Amino acid sequence: MDLHPASAPSRTSLRRRLDQFGIGLAGLCALHCMVTLVAVWVLGLGGQLLLEENIHRVGLALAVGVAAVAIGWGVLRHRRMLPFVLALTGLVLMAAALGVRHGSDELLLTLAGVTLVSLGHVLNLRAVR
Repeated sequence: MDLHPASAPSRTSLRRRLDQFGIGLAGLCALHCMVTLVAVWVLGLGGQLLLEENIHRVGLALAVGVAAVAIGWGVLRHRRMLPFVLALTGLVLMAAALGVRHGSDELLLTLAGVTLVSLGHVLNLRAVR
């Protein structure tokens, strides 16, 4: 086992990867919303699986965890609050989407939420460069 510091990934690299993962997660969430919209409304397929509440809860939990670590870590480093405020607002919108019926309101809340969370991650990446 090599304990040399050069062999371990740097903290910046890990935080950057978490931000990138957060952006990817937001993209997957948006893709899920669009696929659900097409499959259920247009084709009438997959409603039971694609509208499953646990998918949304797990997605939100992942988004909260990744954003808390990556953006929180970034804010501690660069002291800019905008990435945090955008991500937090996005997470609140995503959480609010869990409380509304499936349909256009849920879709709009979720897409607005993932857009803001993703933007928070992008700004966080740029702020620490």
